[in-house]
Amino acid sequence: MRRALRVAATLAVTALATGYVLWKIDVHETGTVLRDARLGFLGLAIAIMVGTVPAMAWRWQLLLAARDIHERVPWLTRAYLTSYTAGQVLPTSVGGDAWRILEGTRRHPGRGGDVAGSVLLERALGGTATLALAAVGFVLAVGRYDVGAYLWFEAAFVAATIVLAFIIFSRTIARPILRLAPRPVRVVYEGIHAYRAHGRLLGLAIGMTLVVQAVRVLAIWAAARAAGVDLSPRVYYVMGPLLFLVMLVPFTINGLAVREAFFVNFLGTLGVAAEPAFAAGFLFFVVTVLLALPGGAILAWEGVHGRS
Repeated sequence: MRRALRVAATLAVTALATGYVLWKIDVHETGTVLRDARLGFLGLAIAIMVGTVPAMAWRWQLLLAARDIHERVPWLTRAYLTSYTAGQVLPTSVGGDAWRILEGTRRHPGRGGDVAGSVLLERALGGTATLALAAVGFVLAVGRYDVGAYLWFEAAFVAATIVLAFIIFSRTIARPILRLAPRPVRVVYEGIHAYRAHGRLLGLAIGMTLVVQAVRVLAIWAAARAAGVDLSPRVYYVMGPLLFLVMLVPFTINGLAVREAFFVNFLGTLGVAAEPAFAAGFLFFVVTVLLALPGGAILAWEGVHGRS
């Protein structure tokens, strides 16, 4: 029953987003925009996304080391790259996280709780960095861009992130969770809550995450420039945190249609025509697909040679 409901929700969300996009754009004109895309900016977007992966792998290495799990950055980079491949067929970023947890647990048997805790903490840190970028975006947008509804959404996310941080690290809340929660939930929660004792590491990890996300926002700008959308990078520090949230919606495969609908709607509020706005979203999708190719090549090579 749950599987059927999940499939139904996936189809419904995808259909609604697709219908909205088709209602807004002229398909022929959109094809012209894509045909004239600037490959230099597209290459820049790809380079930004690929270039930040080792930094994310290093952050994961530090979090694992705090739980006495020692791993090399090259293997962690490999796990990240293959998770992008898995994310092409699993629901958005959540699928990639599940893949890394599976890979890490296979690599370190009996440490599944700590591996899952480190991955989920990374996701929480990503939310914290998104919170910081959202605050910056809010300041940049006030009085400059007419995206009021989106700013309220960012404000709600700020509040939700604060509540989540309290739930994760509060000793008061930890007691009933550790006493009453099912064992799988308890094991993962313990794996995350244990980082409470590593304040300096958390500060470093948050700083690293903020830098990585701030750089990755420029990949969105570059993809939009490739589609001919000539807006200041400042706009994308309002848009970027929201896009990162949209990509977490676990109801479509790799954010299909939802991402493009978001680009059309958000950029449309800034006077960008629907066709280049859709093209910007589609080109960013192309960037994520190309980011998945190295992981696919790794998995294919390991499958042929029987290695992992």
